[in-house]
Amino acid sequence: MAGGGEAVAGPTVLESHCPWAGRLVRVRVDRVLMPGGGEAEREVVEHPGAAAVLALLGGDRVVLVEQYRHAAGASLIELPAGIVEPGEDPLDCARRELAEETGYVAASWERLARFYSSPGFTDEVIDVYLARDLAAGQGRPEPGKDVRRLEVALGEALDMARRGDIRDGKTVAALYALADRQRRPRSAGELE
Repeated sequence: MAGGGEAVAGPTVLESHCPWAGRLVRVRVDRVLMPGGGEAEREVVEHPGAAAVLALLGGDRVVLVEQYRHAAGASLIELPAGIVEPGEDPLDCARRELAEETGYVAASWERLARFYSSPGFTDEVIDVYLARDLAAGQGRPEPGKDVRRLEVALGEALDMARRGDIRDGKTVAALYALADRQRRPRSAGELE
Protein backbone atom coordinates (compact mmCIF):
# COMPACT_ATOMS: atom_id res chain seq x y z
CA MET A 1 0.00 0.00 0.00
CA ALA A 2 1.35 3.43 -0.91
CA GLY A 3 2.40 5.46 2.10
CA GLY A 4 3.13 2.38 4.21
CA GLY A 5 -0.28 2.34 5.95
CA GLU A 6 -2.72 -0.49 6.28
CA ALA A 7 -5.62 -0.88 3.88
CA VAL A 8 -8.94 0.56 5.01
CA ALA A 9 -11.51 -2.14 5.74
CA GLY A 10 -14.58 -2.16 3.55
CA PRO A 11 -18.17 -2.91 4.48
CA THR A 12 -19.79 -6.33 4.37
CA VAL A 13 -22.55 -6.65 1.77
CA LEU A 14 -25.73 -7.94 3.43
CA GLU A 15 -28.06 -7.69 0.45
CA SER A 16 -27.82 -6.59 -3.16
CA HIS A 17 -30.40 -5.96 -5.87
CA CYS A 18 -30.58 -4.34 -9.32
CA PRO A 19 -33.52 -1.90 -9.62
CA TRP A 20 -32.57 -0.82 -13.14
CA ALA A 21 -30.58 -2.16 -16.10
CA GLY A 22 -30.06 -0.43 -19.41
CA ARG A 23 -28.21 -1.16 -22.62
CA LEU A 24 -24.90 0.10 -21.23
CA VAL A 25 -25.07 0.21 -17.43
CA ARG A 26 -26.83 -1.38 -14.46
CA VAL A 27 -27.65 0.23 -11.14
CA ARG A 28 -26.96 -1.99 -8.14
CA VAL A 29 -28.11 -1.13 -4.62
CA ASP A 30 -26.22 -2.80 -1.76
CA ARG A 31 -27.26 -2.85 1.87
CA VAL A 32 -23.99 -3.02 3.79
CA LEU A 33 -22.73 -3.44 7.34
CA MET A 34 -20.12 -0.77 7.95
CA PRO A 35 -16.80 -1.78 9.59
CA GLY A 36 -17.51 0.47 12.60
CA GLY A 37 -21.06 -0.87 12.97
CA GLY A 38 -24.33 0.31 11.55
CA GLU A 39 -25.92 -0.32 8.18
CA ALA A 40 -25.85 1.85 5.08
CA GLU A 41 -27.13 1.74 1.52
CA ARG A 42 -24.71 2.14 -1.39
CA GLU A 43 -25.73 2.71 -5.01
CA VAL A 44 -23.28 1.51 -7.65
CA VAL A 45 -23.45 2.10 -11.39
CA GLU A 46 -21.97 -1.03 -12.97
CA HIS A 47 -20.11 -0.19 -16.16
CA PRO A 48 -18.29 -2.54 -18.59
CA GLY A 49 -15.17 -0.33 -18.71
CA ALA A 50 -13.66 1.88 -21.36
CA ALA A 51 -10.46 2.38 -23.30
CA ALA A 52 -8.99 5.68 -24.43
CA VAL A 53 -6.08 6.59 -26.70
CA LEU A 54 -3.51 9.33 -26.38
CA ALA A 55 -2.23 9.24 -29.97
CA LEU A 56 1.10 11.02 -30.40
CA LEU A 57 2.11 12.48 -33.75
CA GLY A 58 5.53 13.83 -34.65
CA GLY A 59 6.50 17.13 -33.09
CA ASP A 60 4.76 16.23 -29.82
CA ARG A 61 1.29 16.76 -31.29
CA VAL A 62 -1.62 14.80 -29.86
CA VAL A 63 -4.78 13.66 -31.61
CA LEU A 64 -7.99 14.70 -29.89
CA VAL A 65 -11.63 14.63 -30.89
CA GLU A 66 -14.50 17.00 -30.29
CA GLN A 67 -17.94 15.54 -29.91
CA TYR A 68 -21.26 16.32 -28.26
CA ARG A 69 -21.79 14.58 -24.91
CA HIS A 70 -25.45 14.50 -23.91
CA ALA A 71 -24.82 14.03 -20.17
CA ALA A 72 -22.63 17.17 -20.14
CA GLY A 73 -24.97 19.05 -22.46
CA ALA A 74 -21.97 20.29 -24.44
CA SER A 75 -19.37 19.49 -27.06
CA LEU A 76 -16.23 18.29 -25.31
CA ILE A 77 -12.64 17.94 -26.46
CA GLU A 78 -11.31 14.57 -25.43
CA LEU A 79 -9.25 11.52 -26.30
CA PRO A 80 -10.67 9.02 -28.76
CA ALA A 81 -12.37 6.48 -26.50
CA GLY A 82 -15.09 3.91 -26.28
CA ILE A 83 -16.79 1.19 -24.30
CA VAL A 84 -15.06 -2.17 -23.99
CA GLU A 85 -17.38 -4.77 -25.53
CA PRO A 86 -18.08 -8.04 -23.65
CA GLY A 87 -15.00 -10.29 -23.96
CA GLU A 88 -12.99 -7.56 -25.72
CA ASP A 89 -9.46 -6.73 -24.62
CA PRO A 90 -9.17 -3.01 -23.72
CA LEU A 91 -6.25 -2.63 -26.16
CA ASP A 92 -8.40 -3.96 -29.01
CA CYS A 93 -11.09 -1.46 -28.02
CA ALA A 94 -8.49 1.35 -28.09
CA ARG A 95 -7.34 0.31 -31.57
CA ARG A 96 -10.92 0.20 -32.83
CA GLU A 97 -11.83 3.60 -31.38
CA LEU A 98 -8.71 5.32 -32.72
CA ALA A 99 -9.48 4.08 -36.24
CA GLU A 100 -13.22 4.84 -36.05
CA GLU A 101 -12.96 8.31 -34.56
CA THR A 102 -9.78 9.62 -36.20
CA GLY A 103 -8.85 7.34 -39.10
CA TYR A 104 -5.40 6.76 -37.59
CA VAL A 105 -3.83 3.37 -36.98
CA ALA A 106 -0.76 2.99 -34.78
CA ALA A 107 2.19 0.60 -34.97
CA SER A 108 3.29 1.13 -31.35
CA TRP A 109 1.06 0.79 -28.27
CA GLU A 110 1.68 0.92 -24.53
CA ARG A 111 -0.56 1.40 -21.52
CA LEU A 112 -0.18 4.90 -20.09
CA ALA A 113 -2.66 4.73 -17.22
CA ARG A 114 -5.46 2.68 -15.65
CA PHE A 115 -7.90 4.26 -13.22
CA TYR A 116 -11.45 4.38 -11.88
CA SER A 117 -13.39 7.20 -13.54
CA SER A 118 -15.41 8.11 -10.44
CA PRO A 119 -15.23 5.41 -7.72
CA GLY A 120 -17.71 7.16 -5.45
CA PHE A 121 -20.58 5.77 -7.52
CA THR A 122 -19.33 3.64 -10.44
CA ASP A 123 -17.03 0.66 -10.96
CA GLU A 124 -15.97 1.91 -14.42
CA VAL A 125 -12.26 1.38 -15.11
CA ILE A 126 -10.61 3.27 -17.96
CA ASP A 127 -7.46 1.97 -19.64
CA VAL A 128 -5.54 4.74 -21.43
CA TYR A 129 -3.04 3.74 -24.12
CA LEU A 130 -0.27 5.73 -25.69
CA ALA A 131 -0.26 5.18 -29.47
CA ARG A 132 2.74 6.10 -31.63
CA ASP A 133 3.96 5.62 -35.19
CA LEU A 134 0.63 6.66 -36.66
CA ALA A 135 -0.53 6.19 -40.22
CA ALA A 136 -3.40 8.36 -41.46
CA GLY A 137 -6.62 7.07 -42.90
CA GLN A 138 -10.31 7.98 -43.03
CA GLY A 139 -12.31 7.91 -39.78
CA ARG A 140 -15.46 5.83 -39.61
CA PRO A 141 -17.53 7.13 -36.67
CA GLU A 142 -20.58 5.17 -35.61
CA PRO A 143 -23.80 6.21 -37.38
CA GLY A 144 -25.28 9.32 -35.76
CA LYS A 145 -22.00 10.21 -34.05
CA ASP A 146 -20.53 13.53 -35.17
CA VAL A 147 -16.82 13.58 -34.33
CA ARG A 148 -14.29 16.24 -35.33
CA ARG A 149 -10.58 15.36 -35.24
CA LEU A 150 -8.12 17.87 -33.76
CA GLU A 151 -4.32 17.77 -33.81
CA VAL A 152 -2.79 19.92 -31.09
CA ALA A 153 0.71 20.38 -29.67
CA LEU A 154 1.01 18.69 -26.28
CA GLY A 155 1.89 22.02 -24.62
CA GLU A 156 -1.21 23.67 -26.11
CA ALA A 157 -3.40 20.72 -25.01
CA LEU A 158 -2.06 21.12 -21.46
CA ASP A 159 -2.82 24.86 -21.63
CA MET A 160 -6.33 24.02 -22.85
CA ALA A 161 -6.80 21.75 -19.82
CA ARG A 162 -5.54 24.48 -17.46
CA ARG A 163 -7.91 27.04 -19.01
CA GLY A 164 -10.86 24.66 -18.79
CA ASP A 165 -11.21 24.23 -22.55
CA ILE A 166 -10.58 20.50 -22.02
CA ARG A 167 -12.91 19.36 -19.22
CA ASP A 168 -13.00 15.60 -19.76
CA GLY A 169 -11.34 13.87 -16.79
CA LYS A 170 -9.69 11.00 -18.67
CA THR A 171 -8.20 13.43 -21.16
CA VAL A 172 -6.82 15.76 -18.51
CA ALA A 173 -5.35 12.80 -16.58
CA ALA A 174 -3.77 11.30 -19.70
CA LEU A 175 -2.24 14.60 -20.86
CA TYR A 176 -0.62 15.17 -17.47
CA ALA A 177 0.54 11.53 -17.30
CA LEU A 178 2.26 11.90 -20.67
CA ALA A 179 3.82 15.24 -19.72
CA ASP A 180 5.11 13.69 -16.48
CA ARG A 181 6.49 10.66 -18.31
CA GLN A 182 8.36 12.89 -20.75
CA ARG A 183 9.93 14.85 -17.87
CA ARG A 184 11.32 11.89 -15.94
CA PRO A 185 12.46 8.29 -16.44
CA ARG A 186 9.99 5.54 -15.63
CA SER A 187 10.33 3.91 -12.23
CA ALA A 188 10.03 0.22 -11.36
CA GLY A 189 6.43 -0.92 -10.99
CA GLU A 190 4.89 1.63 -13.36
CA LEU A 191 2.27 0.45 -15.82
CA GLU A 192 3.56 -0.67 -19.18
